[in-house]
Amino acid sequence: MHHVLQIENLHVCVGDKPILRGVNLIINHGETHALMGPHGSGKSTLGLSIMGHPGYEVTEGSITLDGQEILETGPDRRARAGLFMTFQRPTAIPGVKMADFLRHATTNVRNPDRKEGEELIPMREFRKELRKKIADLRMEDEFARRYVSDDFFGGETKRAEILQMAMLQPKFAILDELDSGLDADSVCLASESIADIGRKKMGLLIIPHRDKLLVHNPPEYTHVMLGGKLVETGGKELAEEIHERGYDRICQAYPDAAATNQKMLTEEATT
Repeated sequence: MHHVLQIENLHVCVGDKPILRGVNLIINHGETHALMGPHGSGKSTLGLSIMGHPGYEVTEGSITLDGQEILETGPDRRARAGLFMTFQRPTAIPGVKMADFLRHATTNVRNPDRKEGEELIPMREFRKELRKKIADLRMEDEFARRYVSDDFFGGETKRAEILQMAMLQPKFAILDELDSGLDADSVCLASESIADIGRKKMGLLIIPHRDKLLVHNPPEYTHVMLGGKLVETGGKELAEEIHERGYDRICQAYPDAAATNQKMLTEEATT
């Protein structure tokens, strides 16, 4: 089945402050999109709004997955429907082992109508698959026995997120600065791991912190967000231009959006 994630005229507020101001975006299954923009432009807000974070209020527009409106569904239902997002700073869950967490999550994604208490993926089948994914990602077996994101170093936290994506096999994945806080070697490993998982088997929206994350995942489309709007779209060449030269040309080409972005940053700094 050909899956489609579509955002139309999306307006989002945080508290009483408007952040997104009419975002339109279509991601098809098998496509890689890069989302770039200066600090405070609304990139993370878009990802969190797609996932249904309760702190982000959609005031106008729609988000559909395979033609079905998902705005009225919670984050858990969106995850079961095939949406996934990595976080810049994942929450630690002391006392919950990675393996147990992944077994429940994977079962619920593969069987979206499962009720609590119903059968999980058989343990033998799950262990075999988990061990293979861990080996593919060049991780230690004992990683599965550690508590979720608890006392993880930066690189371990990000690799745990990639492991989750590998096991859940989402239709669409949003990678929000997965490379933030990593050294160059770790970023290259993360980039390779995403490609190895099979980026063509899902739709990817990558919010890169550095260009190395895109080395093994060149985007078919690069979108630039400024002042809560997508102001420009191009190919991988646009991503390369921004990493080399920054956002000066973009800000000069879209002065109204640049002024809005600066206002958003000022408001953020004073709250």
